[in-house]
Amino acid sequence: MSASEARLVELAGRSDASDPAHALREALTGVMRGLAAAGGGPHEIEAMRWAAPDPAAFHPSRRAIELAYREVCGGFRPRPVLTTGAGPGLIVQARAVVGPASDEPVYRSFSLRELAREYSPRGQVPDMGAVFARWTRDGAVFRQDHTALDLAYGRSPTETLDLYRPQRPGRLPVWAFIHGGYWQASTKEQHAQFATGMLQAGFAVANIEYGLAPETSLAAIVAQIHAALRFLVDEAGALGIDPDQLHLAGHSAGAHLAAMAACDTNGPPIRSALLLAGLFDLEPLGHLPVGRLLGLSDPDAIRRLSPSNLRRPTGAQIWVAVGGRESAEFKRQSDEIARAWGTPAVLTVEDANHFDLLDGLIDGALLGHARALASGS
Repeated sequence: MSASEARLVELAGRSDASDPAHALREALTGVMRGLAAAGGGPHEIEAMRWAAPDPAAFHPSRRAIELAYREVCGGFRPRPVLTTGAGPGLIVQARAVVGPASDEPVYRSFSLRELAREYSPRGQVPDMGAVFARWTRDGAVFRQDHTALDLAYGRSPTETLDLYRPQRPGRLPVWAFIHGGYWQASTKEQHAQFATGMLQAGFAVANIEYGLAPETSLAAIVAQIHAALRFLVDEAGALGIDPDQLHLAGHSAGAHLAAMAACDTNGPPIRSALLLAGLFDLEPLGHLPVGRLLGLSDPDAIRRLSPSNLRRPTGAQIWVAVGGRESAEFKRQSDEIARAWGTPAVLTVEDANHFDLLDGLIDGALLGHARALASGS
């Protein structure tokens, strides 16, 4: 087989963890490390086999298993063959067909693999599983102190939001947060703790969930955010919030969704939007495998779904922030939306990567900016 041909790669990972979701994350991480070493990505996996003493515990219909699968592989999730293992623990076997590398530029000066690295924030952290584990733990602890959880803004099981309120009377301004995950992974539950700072500042915080790709298209996700915000305004009296003081914040894919909502002339008026390490020009994603999952093979769809192509929101104050340790392309995305929309200069949190940027919403300079933006609107 010549170097220009695709290569068949056999991979394996295992875990002895007792919790099935944790075991799956650990075993899949081993597979992904081997795949990365072979020069491949999750989109090149063709088949999976999972062997465990109790295969039903790993059935992908279980929400915990589906989310764990998404955390490691995103939307690229071939349905696994489940078998009963001969020994203890979980063993994951995968087969991938890794295509040949090319140095030909596909976008600006980037080759396909270079572009993929630019748009892979996980490469900034040594153990993404540990990040998700911490978020899951901290989010669960935070939510224990709140009771207005999983309010349904639509009919789908994913169309829910949490509402966290400080202990104060009256109708409160509301800060709606939209989580990231490349539109393919993560949950509102993993981001609940990032409401801490704004809650202490006297804001009610709406933590919005939405459907994930590829089962939910990007256009449909945008519509879900519209529905969530409309629900907050329509139910403001029952929820004890001020519909005229609606503020947005979003991280990564969530920043894209917040920007789209701010531009929505048919949506409720937005007073401010804080866009954290977002994706606003979707053209480069159309060159990547993730573009297929998101339906970005159509240039018209890319234009419609790129906030950078939309008119600057009127009536809303916009601030943009990015981590100092982000890739050049993520920084360009923030710089260009700030210039296009005439916002203040991008806030660069110098010591932050794509993920720990969020820690600044709990206690840090970023929280100060978030409070100032929402309070001054």
